[in-house]
This record gives sequence, C-alpha cells and structure tokens, in this order.
Amino acid sequence: MKWIKVCEADSLGNGDLIGFDYNNKKILIAKAQDKIYATDGICTHEYAELSNGFLNEEQKTVTCPLHLSVFKLEDGVPENPPAEIRLKTYNVKIENKGVYVLI
Repeated sequence: MKWIKVCEADSLGNGDLIGFDYNNKKILIAKAQDKIYATDGICTHEYAELSNGFLNEEQKTVTCPLHLSVFKLEDGVPENPPAEIRLKTYNVKIENKGVYVLI
C-alpha cells in the first residue's frame, strides 16, 4: 500500500465529487461538510461511475446515477437496494496542501 496524491486540497469544495484512476482502479473522492472521503469509484451493483452520481452533503452519502443506490461515504455501506455490497473505503490525508489516498 502507498499514498497517492489525487489533487490539491484547495481544489475541492464542499459537495464536490471527483473520480480518478490508479492502476486500472477507479476511486471516488468526495468532500462533504469540510471532510474528504475516498471510496471505490464504481457502484457495487452494476458498472456506473459514482463521480457522475449525486452527493448528499448533509447525510454524507453518494447516490449511484444508474439505479439510485445510496452509499455512506464513511464506511461504504449501501442504504438501499439494488446495491447490497459495500464500497471499499480508503484512508485520506492532507499533506503540503495535497490530498493523498492510501491505496
């Protein structure tokens, strides 16, 4: 495992969702209520990029754009069907104004 720089911290605003690729793996970065989260970037139900989904900043969830499954950003747990499998979550740190994810 290693820390990968994904963006500059000041480039993320509350309510932002961004996706990035690392070694053929899609990762989602989300900022809600001044906290940055990282999860798998693909819905566990069917292939859909969560960066194209909808962020609920107050509830700290992301909604899949395809079938509207909702996942908690903190632990990746789906809150409704059709998704039943949780998203993998990743540790995030901010260092020297950069956002890093442990992959």
